[in-house]
Amino acid sequence: MRSLAVVGAQWGDEGKGKITDLLAGRCDLVVRYQGGANAGHTVVLDGEEAVLHLVPSGILHDDCLSVIAHGVVFDPRAFSEEVRALRSRGVAVRPGKLAVSPNCPVITAHDRLLDERREDRDPLAVGSTRRGVGPAYEAKAGRRALRVGDLLDARALPDLLRERVREKECLLRHLYGAEPPDPGEEALELARLGEEAAPFLADTFDVLDRAAREGRKVLYEGAQGVLLDVDYGSWPFVTSSSPSVGGVYTGAGHPGRLDGVLGVAKAYATRVGLGPFPTELPDAPGADPGADPGADPGAGLGRALADRGRERGATTGRPRRCGWLDLPLLRYAAAVSGITCLALTKTDVLAGLPALRVCRAYRHKGREIDRPWPSLDLSQTEPVYEDMEPLGDDPWRDGRDGPEPSPALARYVKAVEDATGLPVGILSHGPGRDDVVFKRRFFDA
Repeated sequence: MRSLAVVGAQWGDEGKGKITDLLAGRCDLVVRYQGGANAGHTVVLDGEEAVLHLVPSGILHDDCLSVIAHGVVFDPRAFSEEVRALRSRGVAVRPGKLAVSPNCPVITAHDRLLDERREDRDPLAVGSTRRGVGPAYEAKAGRRALRVGDLLDARALPDLLRERVREKECLLRHLYGAEPPDPGEEALELARLGEEAAPFLADTFDVLDRAAREGRKVLYEGAQGVLLDVDYGSWPFVTSSSPSVGGVYTGAGHPGRLDGVLGVAKAYATRVGLGPFPTELPDAPGADPGADPGADPGAGLGRALADRGRERGATTGRPRRCGWLDLPLLRYAAAVSGITCLALTKTDVLAGLPALRVCRAYRHKGREIDRPWPSLDLSQTEPVYEDMEPLGDDPWRDGRDGPEPSPALARYVKAVEDATGLPVGILSHGPGRDDVVFKRRFFDA
């Protein structure tokens, strides 16, 4: 194996950061191909949490090159803060170990303010993180984006920025009643931040092309999850980019065919923000107040899942809505992204629950379906549950070669494999690097 993409197989927050961190130690490059500082990957190092937002997980490994490719929207303020935070923890962040594409669109102060006002006052609010990601992607698609390379010309930058934000100033003033940031002051700050980013800028397309031709091992790291994909997610409650495997080709320029796609899913389901969530348990913090527990014997367990799983967004701190594992959506994510293997995380969180269920199908307009499609309104579906054997207090046992699943957990994993037709190649049972069991080999290790 020379190339592998790691994608979220649910609504994000599946534990991709830890999986990517472990796999990064086995490869030469880790490439972030979409999203922005609205996403967070949490990795536990020596008992302490490190949260990465823009910088790929490969930065934690000395012999790995981390690449921020052109499909990422780049917040220079967030980048500067993250680099300082990593260096303060003793992580080496330097040119040659981190490369940033000069073609990344820049998130401006106008983008962040516009994002905030839309969420506060727009009836079409979708639960954005308010980090300016959506407006920056709009500017990219509209060919009005400022790009990272533009920050290096301090003389031209003020006029260029004024041209790029004219429409946003009209929206802010006349639609949202907000005073836009001063373009002159913004240009001065962006020029300063551009100087900080300049040593890291590189032709990342050439970097990846050379890596492929030299047979180097490349890991592509996605943010969010397939169910938030702008084309394939639960529209309109989606992100503004392509977390699915298609984003690898458009956002990084992968030359050729991937050797594998690893889909990461929790042993249950979570979602941050607004949008339909068929298997939601209504008592979890952050749950949709309109969620109906119905006759679910697990009603009352949403808070237990949230508390045990420490379910809060790594970037925003927002509480995650919790529910049972949704097999129809897992099948859908696998089909959308060509997933070849699954990683199942947070299996330990299911320990001690008095009841355990999975959604095996949906009822929709009088018929049963086992996989949704892009235009299906998930709020119009009813989950069809299958009761599973509870895992007991300790779903992990001491085996001859280390921790191994209990018989009950092994049956749960087998049910996931049978339902999706995919092998579960990785199981995790805690937050640390050592709390992961590899059932399959990746990058020949």
